[in-house]
Amino acid sequence: EMRLVESGGGTVQPGGSLTLSCAAFGFSTSTYAMKWVRQAPGKGLERVATIDSGTGSEFTHYTDDVKGRFFISRDNAKNTIYLKLTTLKTEDTAMYYCAINGEQPKGQGTQVTVSS
Repeated sequence: EMRLVESGGGTVQPGGSLTLSCAAFGFSTSTYAMKWVRQAPGKGLERVATIDSGTGSEFTHYTDDVKGRFFISRDNAKNTIYLKLTTLKTEDTAMYYCAINGEQPKGQGTQVTVSS
């Protein structure tokens, strides 16, 4: 069974940082392009970051809202995808999910709340 388990969310003040983790089970993330998406209260899913498959130079893509603040990476040995969130803003408050690129998220997500 293919599963993704997100963790690392929490409540931080504006300007703070968090690192989210996405552990994969039942498949190797190195063979897939992976993404992080988020869903803010009352809004639809928004893709925030994508990382290409493979173990070489990683191609990454970010939505304009998070470019320069969020950083996606992978550790193939741990079969885990990460999303480092820096300079957080209140509008980054959302449930964050990881997923195989092109698929809908299936995990439980991890909540990020940015509040003073």
